[in-house]
Amino acid sequence: MNQLRTLLMNNPLSTAFALGVLSITALPPYFCFPILFLTLSGLFYLLQNAQTSKDWFKLGYWFGFGFYAFGLAWIGNALLIDAKTFGWLYPIVLMACGGFFGLFIALPASLSFYFKNIYARYLSFSALWVIFEWIRSFIFTGFPWNLLGTTLAFSPQTMQLASVIGTYGLSLLVLLTCLSPALWLCNKNRKNASLSLGIISVLIILNLGYGFWRVNSLGDSQESDIKIRLVQPSIPQTMKWSPVSLDENLNKYIALSREKGLEDIDFVIWGETASPFPLDYDNYYRELVTNAISKKGHLITGSLRYEADENNFYQPLNSMFILNKHGVIEAHYDKSHLVPFGEYIPFREYLPQWVRPITNTIANFKAGTGLQNIKIADYPSLGALICYEVIFPAQVVSKNQKPQWLINLTNDGWYGNSAGPYQHLVSAQMRAVEEGITIIRAANTGISAVIDRLGTIRHSLGLNQEGILDAYLPQALETPTIYGKYSNIIPLILCFLNLALALLLRIKAK
Repeated sequence: MNQLRTLLMNNPLSTAFALGVLSITALPPYFCFPILFLTLSGLFYLLQNAQTSKDWFKLGYWFGFGFYAFGLAWIGNALLIDAKTFGWLYPIVLMACGGFFGLFIALPASLSFYFKNIYARYLSFSALWVIFEWIRSFIFTGFPWNLLGTTLAFSPQTMQLASVIGTYGLSLLVLLTCLSPALWLCNKNRKNASLSLGIISVLIILNLGYGFWRVNSLGDSQESDIKIRLVQPSIPQTMKWSPVSLDENLNKYIALSREKGLEDIDFVIWGETASPFPLDYDNYYRELVTNAISKKGHLITGSLRYEADENNFYQPLNSMFILNKHGVIEAHYDKSHLVPFGEYIPFREYLPQWVRPITNTIANFKAGTGLQNIKIADYPSLGALICYEVIFPAQVVSKNQKPQWLINLTNDGWYGNSAGPYQHLVSAQMRAVEEGITIIRAANTGISAVIDRLGTIRHSLGLNQEGILDAYLPQALETPTIYGKYSNIIPLILCFLNLALALLLRIKAK
């Protein structure tokens, strides 16, 4: 043990990096949650033995570099779709993810140094980590992927507390639990051993107790008579936008939709940009897709839409249409939270000339006007989210007029057989728990699923699985939650209470 400790302390930055990489195994789809007791406590042990705030910054940065560079490595798979043009950027994306997002652990670490007292540092580091997770959700349009709280999504019971404190609150719970062994590691006495065990026991009992109570109370929702059909054609991304494949792809959607039982379906649901043709303008294709609709039903599909600006220049929008059997578009939704470097290039006009030929291959999509509720006939009102709009806590439903269920259209074909599609699915599960709302997820390829208000996956089609999924919507589509009412105010208050206690402990120790 002493030799191991010596090895770790002689190579602190390398050790911090390795601990960050190892922490990835706690994330979806692996869910090796116990590893966080080793990695987070190991990081805090290294921090506590460092002498300056600069050293704390470096240790936090290298932990974060490993955690984000390899935890988000699947993003680079999108570049391999056209490897000849973009493949060379793969290592740059890897370094950029680690280099930028590593700051979101480095800064909490360096700030925590000034609290001096070990207990104050333990509380402040936990709170500041979560505050910077929250900042990550909106800075530069935001990217709150792989929040630490998602490591608790391995069972319905362990994520129910998100209905009160949100995913950010679960992140705080994870940190307070998994950092606590370091209190004993840094000062091995009976008091710290008891304190560490007490924290772990209380927080685990709190989380599981509430989780089992909520699942037992709300988990018996019967199915309604509203029947949906999710269509997942699993079209490879290399063929998705190939000009010679566009008609074939659309016909595949229609053929799958028309399989036995269509006459009983209320909503046939296709994925993001299932129709590459603008159905609001193109009468031929709009009439063609009505073959996928039953007499009483509707088609919900992702589609491109074009809108003219003041100069009569048509700009694309990533949209969702709802059509009836007669080809009438009863409603549409335009994606409002666009993917940077995927659907638009930030600061495109300021980029150097040598980069512009690459950026010109990326469409400059126009953003929609924001969240909206859609009411179709006598069906429950629904909201729409396209692709990664579902990853943003407290930003998926209108607070003033909440829909009764959500539809999330996506296409995870960009990321291949990686952790990305599974992590995307877990984001939808967390939003379902936070808002207490049923989410229907339809993917071109990825994981199509019916997720109930408890975040439980009732039905699903696996990654790269081609087929249809027929299911009835749950009878109870939504349940008001505390987090749904107060959103991120609750986890932020918890973080500031931790910081206030840390400050008191620092003053007392001083």
